[in-house]
Amino acid sequence: MFVLVAMVIFSVAMYIAAYYVWTVPQQQAEKLLAARMRELRAHTRGGRDRKAPGLMRQEQRGTFAFLGDLVTWVGVLRRLQELIDQANLKYRAADVFGGAVLLGGLAFAIMTVTGGTILLRVLIAFMVGLVPVFYIVQVRGKRLRKFEAQLPDAIDLFTRTMRAGHNIHSGLETIANETADPVRMEFRKLMEELALGSQVEPALHGLGKRVPLIDLKFFIITLILQRQTGANMVSVLEGLSTLVRERLGMAAKLKAHTAQQRFSAGILCALPIVFGLGCWFLKPDYIRPLWTDELGSKIFTFAIIWELIGILVIRRISSIRV
Repeated sequence: MFVLVAMVIFSVAMYIAAYYVWTVPQQQAEKLLAARMRELRAHTRGGRDRKAPGLMRQEQRGTFAFLGDLVTWVGVLRRLQELIDQANLKYRAADVFGGAVLLGGLAFAIMTVTGGTILLRVLIAFMVGLVPVFYIVQVRGKRLRKFEAQLPDAIDLFTRTMRAGHNIHSGLETIANETADPVRMEFRKLMEELALGSQVEPALHGLGKRVPLIDLKFFIITLILQRQTGANMVSVLEGLSTLVRERLGMAAKLKAHTAQQRFSAGILCALPIVFGLGCWFLKPDYIRPLWTDELGSKIFTFAIIWELIGILVIRRISSIRV
């Protein structure tokens, strides 16, 4: 017990030291930069507008931002923040990471009280901690599918605008005003960046980063080539719109034809979980040794791992990309 307490105290002390070593120089640099920006604003505006907004775009730090400072070097939070932005959620990656750690710790504490091997407790805590990430991935996938379904109409609208003699900027503005969300939202962000003085190509690349769809990347490449070469890309965009529609129609037909197979796969994946819950409610003494007995905990851990592997394999087989 004394060794455990000593390890915890040592870990906390090391974390606090690392946190201050990392953040104090950053805070000093930020204060110096803020002072220089205040001097610049006072010099350019004569010091009359003291409530004017800053000249730099600042990212709001979340409640658990210190966790982000600790593990940013891994790159996990950067990727997680990209997923959150692509899902159009208002969370910060550090807050999601902190919530996942809290959920995992709570699940680990509950499993410690109920019993089970350390591997089983870690596995269940890890699965519970991934629930916020699963939610973000689901919202992101739903939004991207909706964007992909609206993309052919947006391309057609842009093509008609170009045929009428307008330029690329007017075509993008038409998409931002005449379409529905989420296409309208993303193209409005694009137009706001252009209005603030951004170049067209970096703004288009930013759009492709926010919405990672291959069809949208083709659209962006077409626009960039048109700006660089001055070629007439209207026919190419019309072909792209037709191609996207045909691909979406093929995907819908394939989804309808494989509905029975996907339903069977869902039953196979859900059957162990449903059976386990049924045994828990009908005869809990029958299933309790799976986490109270050492051998039962090992068997339960082995079953969970292979159930997850089976779900991934079945999902891989049943997901046919068109």
